[in-house]
Amino acid sequence: MNFDMELFLQAMIHRSPGYIPEHLQLSLIPLFLAVSIALPAAVLVTRPGYRQYAAHVMAFFNAGQTIPPLAVIAVFFPFLGLGYGPALFALTIYALLPIARSSIAAISTVPEDVRDAALGMGMTPVDVLLRVELPLSLPTIMAGVKTAAVLTVSTAVLAALVGGKGMGAIIFAGINFFRPELVLAGTIYIGLLSIILERLLSVVEWFLTPPHMKAARSR
Repeated sequence: MNFDMELFLQAMIHRSPGYIPEHLQLSLIPLFLAVSIALPAAVLVTRPGYRQYAAHVMAFFNAGQTIPPLAVIAVFFPFLGLGYGPALFALTIYALLPIARSSIAAISTVPEDVRDAALGMGMTPVDVLLRVELPLSLPTIMAGVKTAAVLTVSTAVLAALVGGKGMGAIIFAGINFFRPELVLAGTIYIGLLSIILERLLSVVEWFLTPPHMKAARSR
């Protein structure tokens, strides 16, 4: 099979960039929804009265990760139809596990004596969570968010199979018409989007990190 450099350059310069906004939408919306679900769940099951439910919550999120996104779409197709709806739903389920796992692990490993010291200083449980537990857990939590982001960007390719478009449209066009130039162009853009999104999340992590923790890391 011959590789057409002109077609590859055309795909890189003219065809692929048009799918970037759609692919970002398919990636960022599920990531935001997954963080909105997994992080509060992690906080809840690390509270003293709910720790016994942590295993059940993780079992639920594990089940979501083991089911292929296309299977989720197939199950909910009668209710959601085709297009962005089922794709966003499947990608959100797929992104839950890394965020929940890292968040539960991070918050659970905050030393108990640190919590007790904060309470002894007059902090309320909410203050301890917001000013002690979450800042200390932030690097591990963000590691899970970054993992979920990379997974979502790559898995969002499958949305094209159900009318969700995105960068998967050009990749599957290349597969259907036996044009490796299109597949390679789409793959390169997905890799670039993954790298850029991971770096942007690192910047977000830096801004969310308290100043005293930044100073400690720089030593």
